[in-house]
Amino acid sequence: MSAIEIGSFEDFEKYNGQELGASEYFQITQKQINLFADATYDHQWIHTEPEKAKTQGSFGNTIAHGYLTLSIVPHLWEQILKVNNLKMMINYGIENFRFAHPVLVTDQVRLVASLKSVVNLRGTVKAEVSVKLEIKDQKKPAFTGVLVFLYHFN
Repeated sequence: MSAIEIGSFEDFEKYNGQELGASEYFQITQKQINLFADATYDHQWIHTEPEKAKTQGSFGNTIAHGYLTLSIVPHLWEQILKVNNLKMMINYGIENFRFAHPVLVTDQVRLVASLKSVVNLRGTVKAEVSVKLEIKDQKKPAFTGVLVFLYHFN
C-alpha cells in the first residue's frame, strides 16, 4: 500500500473518521533494544539479558521497552501518511494510551491508523489519530491510543 498524500486541511478533511491504512511490518531486534536501553538508561534485564529472560522471565525471551515501540511510530507513520507542503509538524499529545501486550525480540509489528478527528485552528491543523501497534500472529496489539499532531502548512 502506498502512503496517502496530504497537502492541506482540506485533504485531511476527506479522511475524517476513516482508516488511513497500515504500515509494513517492522522487526524488533536485540540490537535495537540494547541501543534504546543505552539511550534511556533503562537496562532492566527483561530487555537486555536474553539468557536470564529465557530462564527467569515471564515471556520466554527479552521484550522491547514499551517506549521503544512508541518511538518507532514516526518511521511507521510516514509509510501511512505523507504530508506535503509542510512548514512544521509538532507531536502535541498522547491520549488514552495503553500498552496491551509485550513485544518480544524478533517480533514483527506494524502501525494501523485511523483519523479520529481533524480541526483547523486558525491555520494550524490539529489531527487526532487512533493508532494500534499490531504484532504479527498475535490477537492483542502491543499498544492502542490516540496521537495528536499539529500540522503547520506553508
